[in-house]
Formats: sequence, C-alpha cells, structure tokens
Amino acid sequence: MELRTLRYFVAVAEELHFGRAAARLHMSQPPLSRAIKQLETEVGAALFDRSSAGVALTPVGAVLLDEAHDLLDQADRARVRVAAAAGATILTVGILGDSSDPGATRLARAYHRRHPRVEARIRDVDLTDPTCGLHAGTVDVALTRGPFDQTGLAVRELRADPVGVLLRADDPLARHDSLKLTDLADRRWFRFPEGTDRHWQSYWNGGEPREGPVVRAVEECRQAVLWNGTVGMTLLDHEPGQGLTVVPLTDMPPSRVVVAWNEGDTNPLLRSFVRLAIAAYRD
Repeated sequence: MELRTLRYFVAVAEELHFGRAAARLHMSQPPLSRAIKQLETEVGAALFDRSSAGVALTPVGAVLLDEAHDLLDQADRARVRVAAAAGATILTVGILGDSSDPGATRLARAYHRRHPRVEARIRDVDLTDPTCGLHAGTVDVALTRGPFDQTGLAVRELRADPVGVLLRADDPLARHDSLKLTDLADRRWFRFPEGTDRHWQSYWNGGEPREGPVVRAVEECRQAVLWNGTVGMTLLDHEPGQGLTVVPLTDMPPSRVVVAWNEGDTNPLLRSFVRLAIAAYRD
C-alpha cells in the first residue's frame, strides 16, 4: 500500500463522501474512486458500503482506518526527524485574535509532545487579515476563521461556532431572546477597513454594506459598541465584557474555525500540524 493511497482512503473514511474527500484532496472524483477500488482489490475486501443512503465504513474499512492513522503518523514522524536533521526545525503559525481557544490550547500541547525539538513561532494577527499572513508568505500555517479568498490555499474545517449580535446591555434590542439581520437594518455597524478580504468583510457585515466605525481588533469591536451604541457580529459563546451582551442571530450561518496552509507545501512539520489540529479540535 502506498502512503498516498492511504491518505486518499483516510480522506474518504473521514468525510464519508467521495465528492467532499476529492475536494479536500484537491483532485477530481473519478481518480479518487479508482484509487479506492484498487485499494479494495489489494486488500481483498470492500472498505466502504455504498448505497443511495450514502457511504459507510465496513468492518474491514474500520480496521484499516485505525492502521492507516498509525502508519501515516509514523511516516510523518519520520519526515519530521529527517527535516530536523536537515535544519528545518521552525514552524511559523498565524493565529487570528483568539489564541485562548481551548482547541488551540490542546493543539499546542499535542504538537509540543509530538515535536519537542521544533520551535513554533506564533504570529497573533488582527481581524484585517483572515489568512494570518499566508497570502503574504509570512506564516507556514494559519489557525483562523472563514470565509476568505482561498486562492492557492488548502483549507480544512475544524469547528463551527454560532454567532450573535453584540449590543450594549441597555440597548432595546438586548431584551430579545433572538434577532434576525432585518432587525439591525437601520443600525450602524462596526466594520473592517477598506481593502479587507471581501468574503470576510461580507460575512461579518451580515452580507450587506454597512456604515460605522472602523475596527481592527476584537477589543476595538467591543469598545465601538460600548462607546457608540453601534452593533456588530461576534461569537455567541464569547464573554462580551461589562456593559455589553450578545443576542443570538437566527439567520446567520456559523463562523467556521479552519486550519489553512499554502497548497503544495510539502513541509512535514506542516503535515503533522494539520493532522494534530484535526484531532485537537475534534476532542
């Protein structure tokens, strides 16, 4: 079994959908399907049950998934050791303004345990660059949130978080159990500077152009609401701070935590980081 084929298998096994797995692997579906069928021929048994209801692992597939994870982890460790011997012992990680996230904390512990001799250089960036420097080439990998321009990037979703509207505690809308975007149509919003990624700007503006104070950091968002009575979106489970409150928005999709890196980057430290990130945010 080739490692590449095992990576294909793991993608299908984790997504349980050939189309999503192909997109994750940045390939078309037909060659992925052929590779899985060839692997099933080599194994001598079906790895997936395919039906109109979807795709499911067979008992044989479940066993292979466990073994594949172990084999790929071992291969990644070998690559990292070789890279370290060759002097590649630094990984630069961009984090978008929320380094206290429990998932990021678990990832930091897991990465240090796996690679204690690798130096992780952390770049904590503000809200104006959701790629955390990937497009600029200043980081190797980013723990961030979508959506943003993914040109030239590979992206894996780690978690989806519900969002709400950030309000002053004495705002009349704060008495509501939930709100919709139409309830905020006549309000001034905090917004990001001109030139900010348009996908990112549009999401946090609720899909509409807005007027209001320009912000670049989480604390600036809070202060814009507190001092000016403006509104804006925030994560539902974030502590808003004294004098502020968050009301759920029922017609906004969740904010998605992602790990992103430059497509085609073969750095073994990066590959290991992505695998550990998926596991850390799953816990």
